[in-house]
Amino acid sequence: MHLFISIFSALVLAGAALTANPLQTSAGPVSVTRMAGDLDAPWAIAHLPGGGFLVTERGGDLFHFAGGHKSRVTGVPKVVARGQGGLLDVTLPRDFAQSREVFLTFSKKMRGGAGTALAIGRLSADNSRLENVRVTFEASEGRSGGRHFGSRVVEARDGTLFLTIGERGDRPSAQDVGNHNGTIVRINRDGSVPADNPFVGQEGVRPEIWSYGHRNPQGAALDLQGRLWTSEHGAKGGDEVNLIRKGANYGWPVISYGRHYSGKKIGEGTKKPGLEQPKHYWDPSIAPSGLMVYSGKLWPEWRGDIFIGSLKFDHIARLAGKDLREVEQIEGSETGRVRDIVEAPDGSIWFISVGDGAVYRMAPG
Repeated sequence: MHLFISIFSALVLAGAALTANPLQTSAGPVSVTRMAGDLDAPWAIAHLPGGGFLVTERGGDLFHFAGGHKSRVTGVPKVVARGQGGLLDVTLPRDFAQSREVFLTFSKKMRGGAGTALAIGRLSADNSRLENVRVTFEASEGRSGGRHFGSRVVEARDGTLFLTIGERGDRPSAQDVGNHNGTIVRINRDGSVPADNPFVGQEGVRPEIWSYGHRNPQGAALDLQGRLWTSEHGAKGGDEVNLIRKGANYGWPVISYGRHYSGKKIGEGTKKPGLEQPKHYWDPSIAPSGLMVYSGKLWPEWRGDIFIGSLKFDHIARLAGKDLREVEQIEGSETGRVRDIVEAPDGSIWFISVGDGAVYRMAPG
């Protein structure tokens, strides 16, 4: 018996697949399989073509998983692992099979404390190390403390990169376009500024800015039309799902559907001319994390729906409809503090449970 338990534990630690009981959903039962375990504050997943996947740990480690084996990838940039900061998102470009480039977001030491940065490196052929790692973007200034780094990176259809940046706990800075706090920036892959960014050439405005007035966008993805969506943490209430428009101001902290943690009113209310409205908001807050728009490959009835993990209420929210609303909560023993959610190449849905320190795969069944 003791030998069986030891072997079972070793398989879990190595990330071997273990099938759990099905979850009941609007599309019928789905099987949930544990694909990786023994992770410390996992933050993001990226699938490699041909099998295998990468997972970041906030403390600064990047791991490669394949065939039930877990190995550390060396060459990762040094991170400031404090509070919500550390090694955060991992994304692969569409040309990964040719370039083998990996995009990593992280909290970087800089003047004034730490700020959100983007590094790009080449994954070696044996998946053991990152080579030619360079920082292609970093926020204009750092802040002390460990809050609100944002930190999702999304490749747009035209090859430019969107990077979400939180306001670092400095609320007024989200309305100051002279810095990068509380913004979504758009850059070319080499870190240069696209000529058609909305504020290029405007004095006193950071040219990388695509939109601003954000609090802490920790989820981001393109929809089936190529539009960028984000999920954003509010304060006490007021978590948001936003459709991102070029040059738009999303209002924080001038407007919000939440309140300060003290209970006091935020800004000027919930609406103001010239400021964007969320497509959906939650009150009370669910602490939204990763965001994915589903292709419909395995579940045609979910095509175009938005899936968002909840760190607070331990479920996956499904949103749908022209007037976007939450239509389902997918939850089970595996959905504890869902940090990231992605669609795999085969159409299955993968998510990170911070509570379990594990990666799970959902498939029909």
